[in-house]
Amino acid sequence: MIEQHIAAYREEAGDLLAELETSLLDLEETPDDTDLIARVFRAMHTIKGSGAMFGFDEIATFTHEVETVFDLVRNGKMVVTRELLDLTLQSRDHISALLDASAGAAEVDRERGEVIIAGLRGLVPGARTETGGQEKQGAAAMHVPETEAAETDLKTWRIRFHPHRELLVCGSNPLALINELRGLGACLVTAQFDELPLLDTLVGEHCYLYWDIILSTSRGEEAIRDVFIFVEDDCRVSIELIDDNQGAEEGAGYKRLGDILVERGDVSLDALQNVLQQQKPLGELLVAEGVISKDKVLSALGEQQHVKNIRQERTAPEPAASIRVPAERLDQLVNLVGEMVTVQARLTQMANSRRDSIFISIAEEVERLTNELRDTALNIRMLPIGSTFSKFKRLVRDLSQELGKEIELVTFGADTELDKTVIEKLNDPLVHIIRNSIDHGIEKPARRLEAGKPAAGTIRLGAEHAGDSVLITIYDDGAGINRDAIRNKAISLGMIPASADLTDQEIYSYIFAPGFSMAATVTSVSGRGVGMDVVKRGIEGLRGTIVVDSELGKGTTITLKIPLTLAIIESLLVRIGPSHFVLPLAAVEECVELSRSDIQEAHGRNLAKVRGSLTPYICLREQFGIPGERPEIEQIVIVLVHGSRVGFVVDFVVGEHQTVIKPLGLLYQDVKGISGATILGDGSVALILSPGDLARMAEVAEQEER
Repeated sequence: MIEQHIAAYREEAGDLLAELETSLLDLEETPDDTDLIARVFRAMHTIKGSGAMFGFDEIATFTHEVETVFDLVRNGKMVVTRELLDLTLQSRDHISALLDASAGAAEVDRERGEVIIAGLRGLVPGARTETGGQEKQGAAAMHVPETEAAETDLKTWRIRFHPHRELLVCGSNPLALINELRGLGACLVTAQFDELPLLDTLVGEHCYLYWDIILSTSRGEEAIRDVFIFVEDDCRVSIELIDDNQGAEEGAGYKRLGDILVERGDVSLDALQNVLQQQKPLGELLVAEGVISKDKVLSALGEQQHVKNIRQERTAPEPAASIRVPAERLDQLVNLVGEMVTVQARLTQMANSRRDSIFISIAEEVERLTNELRDTALNIRMLPIGSTFSKFKRLVRDLSQELGKEIELVTFGADTELDKTVIEKLNDPLVHIIRNSIDHGIEKPARRLEAGKPAAGTIRLGAEHAGDSVLITIYDDGAGINRDAIRNKAISLGMIPASADLTDQEIYSYIFAPGFSMAATVTSVSGRGVGMDVVKRGIEGLRGTIVVDSELGKGTTITLKIPLTLAIIESLLVRIGPSHFVLPLAAVEECVELSRSDIQEAHGRNLAKVRGSLTPYICLREQFGIPGERPEIEQIVIVLVHGSRVGFVVDFVVGEHQTVIKPLGLLYQDVKGISGATILGDGSVALILSPGDLARMAEVAEQEER
């Protein structure tokens, strides 16, 4: 049970760290936004509280230091500065490293954490600046506000903490919460046992105790409620201000014992009046008469020094609107749906072959239900791409500082949804593209001003739906791409002959070649010629396409076209001899016929005339070495590959097909031109073709023949 809670904490902490980073970057733009400050504080408080609860003491201790500083910001005792945000972002990274280390990852640099804490302490108002005294005084400033505050700020609160019976089952520890309250100031804690059942009805996992706490602190009610932020749905908490320290100098007294017990609801007014008729101490009489327990009397006596009463009851918790499910279960669900799609296709094929109207009707109903189940299962795995976009704000911020540039990242379409697997695999390509835009695209401020541009450059990152795909656009208003420089570089590397006549798109495609780089020197950011090659392989691994458009001196736009999901795709089923193949339908432009006369008119060249323009094609029968005679009339499936139209010659186009993608075995993973396989309705296997790889293979073969 505890392992499940620890795993849940790690997952929750990861989400909170992502939210924390986003909030800090937003706070940099609007440092006076109290909502953002409160969001940062709550994220850190949640990480700290849950960490202490599940044994992540190092994370809780470190986070407490950062939380304390932001509590000062929240209370208006500090302002948000660039230095504070830098240190807090470093703190976020350190917490993430501690979290990874707890799961068995690489050892964390704890000295770095001490440096961060020292830096934060140095920002606290009143911290010493002279050498040797800064750390000690800073530590005092970090912890003093609630213990050594001016007496006029000290207030006393009455807290009744009544946990839900199953709080312990949920992994929460009420004693950890009480100890956290003790950290806020002087505390008087009394446990109440009156709900403890008889031994034969007691459930060992249930919590039957509740607590009355009297707390004197300079912190406000919000700080007290933050202690219970994790368990607010699993307990009842009442917090009352009973002494605001006003009138103490005049020796103002406090309520009598009976008044306190009535205010708490421990004793009814009628019962109190009946007992008061006897001439004995009230507490003894109440206990003797069995009206109240001795513990409650002792707790009430602890309040004799306090004055004011404001009682608030927690509202009933709302039922959870969502549940957290491990990603592995979703993957298993999608795999099972894929198997069902395959079985449904077989059922439909068998029904049509038997020509039984009842059988066909059942098959159609199963097909309808399977399609709905498929769409629902795939939608469950859909996530907004904004979760990835938010990560790049930090990348742009840190890298622009390193390179001495001013860059603003603008995002749009953050609510566009993609399969979670696609989003995960998009991260590395997008990182390389954005780093390239920052390093090669955006100029230094002085150079931009000379060119008549604003000193701060802009990178726009956005997404939008386009049929069954998503278009991701990365634009920068930098120097653009020098077409002639790329051409000359490619010629010098022997990639193209000097006499080659290439379009802009063909020239731009060389920036994705392995080892190709326009950087004059190798730096920590770029220059080794591996970044854009990674982009190309990553996008093609997602069965996507990449298009570059640039204007020298104006900027560059890179557009990625990515399928919505990698699990089940719409495709075009084709046949060559006895074998079937599948082409992704999203890349297919059109299908045309290829006759023997068309082949003769091309005079041995693999070119077809389609609406007045020549389109190169690849004969897949020859490419794969499939024996047999070519039919009199073949079909050319024209596909868009890297912005160019390329044809693939097949014997026959079967039609559209719903393809459940199956990975190839270990022995076939390096086969070029094939990206996977699928099972057809009759149980046979059809290979899924990779148009980009096939076109590249044909281009290389043609160059070798020359």
